[in-house]
Amino acid sequence: MTETFPNKVVRVRPGDGEFETRRTMNYFTGISENTAGSKGISMNRVVVPAGGKPSAHSHVGFEAVIYIISGRVENFYGEGLKESVITEAGDFLYIPPGVPHQPVNLSDTEEAVAIIARTLSAERETDEPYIP
Repeated sequence: MTETFPNKVVRVRPGDGEFETRRTMNYFTGISENTAGSKGISMNRVVVPAGGKPSAHSHVGFEAVIYIISGRVENFYGEGLKESVITEAGDFLYIPPGVPHQPVNLSDTEEAVAIIARTLSAERETDEPYIP
């Protein structure tokens, strides 16, 4: 349900909803076209479960910026997912459109928590599965 939010400041509380993506990560409702009427940006809290290894994918037509709140994640990326960078609490990660990537939570006991902002207003992103 999309509402019209003309000239209105909107508060969204993280407990207002949760949904799982196709990549087995839990997203918690944040700012999107659906919740706040945004037109070119969205922001959500995302959790990668302990030992989680969401499927590889690439973003179709949008950039993503991730801020790691807690945990350590190895981010495999590029052709064949042969490159990687480890992110931990306090790190930012930029993912350009079309770059294949796969996050892997390095802990078998603790979840990894992050905030993701995208240049896409939809609550659920458009992505393509990637098979290396």
